[in-house]
Amino acid sequence: MSTGLDTLTQTKINAWLAGNYDDDTKAKINELIDEKKDTDLTDSFYKDLEFGTGGMRGEMGVGSNRMNKYTVGSATQGFANYINRVVVSGDTDNGNSGDTDNGNPNHSGSSVAIAYDSRNNSPYFAKIAADIFSANGIKVFLFSALRPTPELSFAIRYLKCQGGLVVTASHNPREYNGYKAYWNDGSQVVAPHDKNIVADVNKIKSVDEINFVGNPDLITMIGEDIDFQYLKTIENNCINPDVINRQSELRIVYSSIHGTGITLVPKALQLLGFENVSVVEAQAEPDGNFPTVVYPNPEEAEAMSLAMNQAQELDADLVIATDPDADRVGAAVKNPKGDWVLLNGNQMASLIIYYLLDAWKKAGKLTGKEFIAKTIVTTNIIDKMCERQGVKCYNTLTGFKYIAAVIRELEGKEKFIGGGEESYGYLIGDAVRDKDAIASCAMIAELTAYAKDNGKSLFDFLTEMYMENGFYYEGLITLTKKGKAGAEEIQQMMVNLRANIPATVAGSEPITVLDYNNLTSKNLKTGEITNIPEGLGMEKSNVIQLVLADGTKVSARPSGTEPKIKFYVSVNAPLNRPEDFESVLASLKTKVSAIQEDLGLK
Repeated sequence: MSTGLDTLTQTKINAWLAGNYDDDTKAKINELIDEKKDTDLTDSFYKDLEFGTGGMRGEMGVGSNRMNKYTVGSATQGFANYINRVVVSGDTDNGNSGDTDNGNPNHSGSSVAIAYDSRNNSPYFAKIAADIFSANGIKVFLFSALRPTPELSFAIRYLKCQGGLVVTASHNPREYNGYKAYWNDGSQVVAPHDKNIVADVNKIKSVDEINFVGNPDLITMIGEDIDFQYLKTIENNCINPDVINRQSELRIVYSSIHGTGITLVPKALQLLGFENVSVVEAQAEPDGNFPTVVYPNPEEAEAMSLAMNQAQELDADLVIATDPDADRVGAAVKNPKGDWVLLNGNQMASLIIYYLLDAWKKAGKLTGKEFIAKTIVTTNIIDKMCERQGVKCYNTLTGFKYIAAVIRELEGKEKFIGGGEESYGYLIGDAVRDKDAIASCAMIAELTAYAKDNGKSLFDFLTEMYMENGFYYEGLITLTKKGKAGAEEIQQMMVNLRANIPATVAGSEPITVLDYNNLTSKNLKTGEITNIPEGLGMEKSNVIQLVLADGTKVSARPSGTEPKIKFYVSVNAPLNRPEDFESVLASLKTKVSAIQEDLGLK
């Protein structure tokens, strides 16, 4: 073994070479050793994949820090052990008992639902998980073909499962795959379940403890029956069907970017009454190699380029595109010059909430017990709009599972209207407990139809919102730091920021520091420290926010699913006239760049 490897990494490699792993896995490890690829070996073995804000995610390959049969197996075995222990004890913490025994005496009385996306190895990993759950006496509802993540969330609730999982790496590059774990309310696992599942996974010390041999009698294939029930909830979300009827010929271009959205987005739009949907055929075929894009992410202009070119040719009204597992959606609209422009996640989240609040008010549905939920790094224009309408706005940690936690805690007490986060994830209604690009595509199409029915474009609608509430602009600065060394560098950046709060940032003085690591808010003028209440989507997390005297907000947060640290910068200014849109936007972008320069974020 190379002396360039630390003791822990060497120990893990030796365990895999000596353990009951298949010959192909061992051959690939020995190949890395023979080629002296110490960096690859370290990154593959220096730690175990962990559950973060989105579950477990990593590059595919051999090793304890890679997505493969054995890491999926360990995670699933630990998850199965936890489910069985919880069901036996009856300690579910948040809802039904998990007793979904359909008369089969051979299983524990618990069940899970499993879905997967179009990525390479996703069906393979899903089958491994199904076999392990069934081998542990847990009934499995396995989708017979790829399906969107939000439908998995719906299926868990509809089938009254104890939990579930979806095999996906969301919008990550093609070499990644992942594993999102869900609990019985249809949301991704939160405390205490997330930590408890990890603890049960960590108790597995040998690959021999994983029950890979499934029980086919406990595996039920599902598909169109769940599609039908799920699509009914999207139809129920529709607020203005008469508007859609009048604007049924709205010209919509849609791309699934080689992912799961193709299975349901066109159906959902057709169900609502949109008759002029043009699919980007070059990206319609599910394909884990994502051959037409560099990065299968609708946040990226490159990934949206084919759809926007098609929209230009067709003189369309709207472009929408979903990521591989169809929980995120990107959109593009024409500006007054006739140019297609991408809307960012904050803009679309704001537009959806702007439309929902107005529609609920006009329908007389605002009683004082309704609420919106968003994350702490999502635009504050949503808070402002909620305040104007007398609707509560709950801010949560980053990660849609925290928004789901608020919905769960307030169920039966307050009514959830909708919510979202800056990373292109939105939710309308509470039938699903995760971000839902299928329902969001339907709602975006509806609000575009509403704007057109009132003689406006979606861009006009955006301008109107800013004129009423102020022009909020958010910049995202992402620094990628791969591997062990990168993870250590990210941690040190957070330590340095906490220890050295700048005296000024782009000419404005920080007045408040919110440190979610210890849930405290410090007034820098008085030195007074107050507590940030725990609960309702809030717990300790490695995030720090600076609020400046001019209303600017800067947030620093290491990603829970990727080797990145993200800095979110929010600035705002009045917008007095539609024709000032571009000049105000330019000034706000300049301010974000100055903040980036001042903080040394290069």
